Amino acid sequence: MTASLPSSAGFDAAAALRLAHETLDIEAAAVTGLKARLGDGFAEAVRAILACRGRVVVMGMGKSGHIGRKIAATLASTGTPAMFVHPAEASHGDLGMITADDVVLGISNSGEVSELAAILPVVRRLGAPLIAMTGGARSTLARHADIVLDSGVEKEACPHNLAPTASTTAQVALGDALAVALLDARGFRPEDFARSHPGGALGRKLLTHVADVMVTGDALPAVAPDASFAVLMREMSAKGLGAAAVVGPEQRLLGIFTDGDLRRLVETGADLRALTARDVMHAAPRTIAPTALAADAAERMEQHRITSLLVADADGRLVGLVHIGELMRAKVV
Repeated sequence: MTASLPSSAGFDAAAALRLAHETLDIEAAAVTGLKARLGDGFAEAVRAILACRGRVVVMGMGKSGHIGRKIAATLASTGTPAMFVHPAEASHGDLGMITADDVVLGISNSGEVSELAAILPVVRRLGAPLIAMTGGARSTLARHADIVLDSGVEKEACPHNLAPTASTTAQVALGDALAVALLDARGFRPEDFARSHPGGALGRKLLTHVADVMVTGDALPAVAPDASFAVLMREMSAKGLGAAAVVGPEQRLLGIFTDGDLRRLVETGADLRALTARDVMHAAPRTIAPTALAADAAERMEQHRITSLLVADADGRLVGLVHIGELMRAKVV
């Protein structure tokens, strides 16, 4: 039995859309308004974090705390070690997580939240630089801080000007601005991002190499150039990769024969029993190095409309075969 939904009687779709537009306008203005107030303080904050030998410790209560967790996560994933410490828990032992080598980023729109204000003198005594992100330029948080980042907004998007909306949008945007400035100053590259995101699509594309997914050893279909056509077919069928390499002494790569080649050969009406692997192979086949990115192998396969790519070392020796099926299983494509 399907549960009944609350009645929508009295719902004003036009009013909802109007409020949505107003919310976006207010929050966009809040973010844009930050630009005019960014100056030496922002540069000092970036410089202080770059000089930090420990971590950026982000602190905030309520909605600012949720934003603080996001900022800490963004910093950590872009090359700046960071963690979130809850101000209320800090008063009950978690202050021990903070050292003089850290930089503390305190976030509060009012700058007067009691749980954060209570621990500010202790943070100061620890000797850790304190950066305040606040809309209260004369607040308790701002007075204790070494550096103040003004995240103030003219009004919240909430119709009652109560629920943190525009102010939290401004905080998260300012946190992103810090992270971007820091990653640029550190020379942070896509490869660095991938190392902290190995489970994501970007991580797989930038960290997975051909050697990680290629078929090797007994599973690798390969025959000698004088092998009969029947032997070539048995090798292809047994390995099930739709292709077989033709190799000479010391695994020197000579050519390749594929399922597509077989179909075209049958259409010619040739006497297959009289042919050898050398007779039917494509000489100088396309190859890729084992150290190449698997994503590059996938791109070449798509470009040339093939499903297999032979892997050869710098001396032209066959070391493996990368198949589209393996790339899909590795979620590279």
